[in-house]
Amino acid sequence: MSGTSIDGVDAVLASFDDPSRPVELLAHAHAPFDAALRRTLFSLNEPAFSDLHSAAVASNAIAEAYADIVHGLLKSAGMQSDHVSAIGAHGQTVRHRPGEFDATGYTIQLLNGARLAELTAIDVVCDFRTRDVAAHGQGAPLVPAFHKCIFGNEDTAIAVLNIGGMANLTLLHDDGRVGGFDCGPGNVFLDLWCQRHLGADYDASGAWSASGTVQQALLQTLLADPYFNKPLPKSTGRDHFNEHWLDSNFADTDPHALAKPADTQATLAELTVQTVVDGLTRYLPSATKLLVCGGGAHNLDLLRRLRDHLPRTCVQSTKQLGIDPTQVEAAAFAWLARQFRRREAGNCADVTGAKDQRILGCLYPA
Repeated sequence: MSGTSIDGVDAVLASFDDPSRPVELLAHAHAPFDAALRRTLFSLNEPAFSDLHSAAVASNAIAEAYADIVHGLLKSAGMQSDHVSAIGAHGQTVRHRPGEFDATGYTIQLLNGARLAELTAIDVVCDFRTRDVAAHGQGAPLVPAFHKCIFGNEDTAIAVLNIGGMANLTLLHDDGRVGGFDCGPGNVFLDLWCQRHLGADYDASGAWSASGTVQQALLQTLLADPYFNKPLPKSTGRDHFNEHWLDSNFADTDPHALAKPADTQATLAELTVQTVVDGLTRYLPSATKLLVCGGGAHNLDLLRRLRDHLPRTCVQSTKQLGIDPTQVEAAAFAWLARQFRRREAGNCADVTGAKDQRILGCLYPA
């Protein structure tokens, strides 16, 4: 998995052989993208930028980065490639415009799946989102079906929050129904503001945002974006919530509200939390637990803010359930590859808005 934070690749070695548990995670690895590839990927995420050559070369580079982490993961686990049934590879999203233009739209995840199969000698299942979009779905979020598999409890309403570059909620109702949607920005603006003012890639543990004071006028300006009140199904990405979006909102803001960068960071943290809380309150107010995964689960300030806003909900990292929060999404794409191999649906049509359940993915044989 490489997500909207565009920081690197997370990989897990997952086994589904034990009938007593939904998944067993045998090993995990993370590798950052090199600086040149990151710059290219950020450029390709800009709505005004479109370069087929850069996209094709980046697809090859992503395949090589994925292959490197696969080889390292197998070596650390003492396992040979012929012991692995398939690689479930997400690729790097650079455009996400479902339902637009021609009523179908598109979603683009860069990855040369053929190259990855060539480099690893393992079957590769990738391009998971396109089939859902072809069925008039959003193509996202896809993780709710996996969340139901590993976290679902039909006697209790539980929500799962993944905070990557964007934040998305899974809603596990106590009657077995599954919902979900993208709330809006997760870490994307927190990381950007840190890079501008601290020269750091991210706000470690949320210490900087915790030191600031939320600027309410600025927060209300940001919350006025129509996406936040858009009805379900809905999904989003850097096409919408990007540097231009942030700067255009700042241009309409009293300069005094931006005078202290730490206060702006606190306000951006509150934006992430408020949109999550609003979504949870609107669509699953009975949730007894909110399980947090993704890189944002390590941001202690975000967790504190969530607990302050949700005093009657137990907010906890998935780590407290024995699953490292940075491994959940990679495990979800291993599970989606398994669903493909079994010719079983991978989407939740009620989440994405697709016409029905669909088998997701394309196969590049070893």
